[in-house]
Amino acid sequence: MSRRRLPPLTSLRAFEAAARHSSFDKAGDEIAVTASAVGQQVKALEAWLGVPLFLRLPSRGVVLTAAGERYASTLTDLLDRLHEATARAMKADHEWVLTVSTIPSFALLWLIPRLGSLRQQYPEMEIRVSVSPLPVDFAREDVDAAIRLGRGHYPGLRTDWLMDETFFAVCSDALLTDPARPLREPADLRHHTLLHEIAEGIPNYTTWARWLAEIGATGIDTSRGPHFSHTFMVLQAAASGQGVALATNVLIGDYLKAGRLARPFPQEVSGVNQYHVVCPEASAERPAISAFRNWLLDEARAAR
Repeated sequence: MSRRRLPPLTSLRAFEAAARHSSFDKAGDEIAVTASAVGQQVKALEAWLGVPLFLRLPSRGVVLTAAGERYASTLTDLLDRLHEATARAMKADHEWVLTVSTIPSFALLWLIPRLGSLRQQYPEMEIRVSVSPLPVDFAREDVDAAIRLGRGHYPGLRTDWLMDETFFAVCSDALLTDPARPLREPADLRHHTLLHEIAEGIPNYTTWARWLAEIGATGIDTSRGPHFSHTFMVLQAAASGQGVALATNVLIGDYLKAGRLARPFPQEVSGVNQYHVVCPEASAERPAISAFRNWLLDEARAAR
């Protein structure tokens, strides 16, 4: 086997970051060096390759050459794969330590209450739950698997469907039995405060306006009412008698069973998104990830 002829990794990192950001300044911020140091590393790489990778334009900063674009697209993929391989190697001694990312309300209302069952089944597994409304970049984040709400289109990832979502109105029992403002049908919502969720990062989320349109209810002002950043906040506000909320079958938790919330009418609407568990194809059959996925599928099946 012939000896590999490879440029310095430091120069490659600097160039790839600069190409991705189209900026030496932003690349320097990412890799914790000055813009000048990034420029020197890029010059060193250009000298090593014998071709220019950037055009330096006084009015536009730096712009990739055609050769630079080709090199950057290949290099980004290679560095992502190197990152993943390095993470796998570093976890070799921690095979049953698993970091799972999901949205905050799903973690609080669905996942965490069930983790006792996981520990009973796999006492050797150590779960670390991370919450974020944003999609996971598995190549750059220390995350093994993610549970996300979407349409199931996650290129390059192993994707398993968990649950569909349906939406229905909920309120406190005190509000439900208020003789001055009865809640017998959706039209009665015009006399009540609507509680809203700000569904960051979830396209086509079912809002009050969408829900009322789906069931054919009109004449209700959906612009009024307080807004909350998470489902659990909306449900708590509803349980405190502050208004009527939209709940989902997945995230209602034990609010209905415990009597903290009630359904004033039976109408419900199917959401356009579903819950899925995703992970990189390369690590999908790692024992801890496979065990967690199978447990999760069983729990979702039971919940359905």
